[in-house]
Amino acid sequence: MEHKNIGILGSGQVAQVLGIGFLKLGHNVMLGTRDASKLSDWRAKAGPHARVGSFEEAAGFGEIIVLAVKGLVAEELVKKLESRLSGKTVIDTTNPIAAAPPQNGVLKYFTDLNNSLLEILQKACPAANFVKAFNSVGNVRMVNPSFTEGKPTMFIAGNSEAAKAEVVTILEKFGWDVADMGKAEASRAIEPLCMLWCIPGLVKNQWSHAFKLLLA
Repeated sequence: MEHKNIGILGSGQVAQVLGIGFLKLGHNVMLGTRDASKLSDWRAKAGPHARVGSFEEAAGFGEIIVLAVKGLVAEELVKKLESRLSGKTVIDTTNPIAAAPPQNGVLKYFTDLNNSLLEILQKACPAANFVKAFNSVGNVRMVNPSFTEGKPTMFIAGNSEAAKAEVVTILEKFGWDVADMGKAEASRAIEPLCMLWCIPGLVKNQWSHAFKLLLA
């Protein structure tokens, strides 16, 4: 994959970790945020190919976009940036986590099993090519995950085969096996994996795990 401009929408740990990952692969990266002061430390350590800007600037800068904001604000942001996302691959890391607290370690979602946040975002910005990825693992293991059992599996879904092919290349360079689950509707099954992933953490404070798909 040739070096590209990557626009990352968000300023949290997911955005920062993935930003460093892309920089190490030789890409140019801009993190988009409402408050650039949040990213002063990241910018200082990230190197000369890293930039910080507004959401609008990052969406315009990126040839590939990473959506790494809270699920509750994702649809509004995507609608606002629709013209800048048009025609681009958008890696959707979000989960539809509700504002209500977890119950016995189980997160509450504002979607149901007959709809997914990725589908909502795709309808909000139909000209963009959304691909669900990075939603069911902790940020510290998103890039070069290390497990004695081998490479973990990243489940992806989206309507554009070309966009998914781009994302597969990125994921493989980041050290993942990839399982393409199909079209956008498959995100109805992928997004709840975040619920399952979080249970050991919320109940037992165990966060060092990932999923693996085993094929006979």
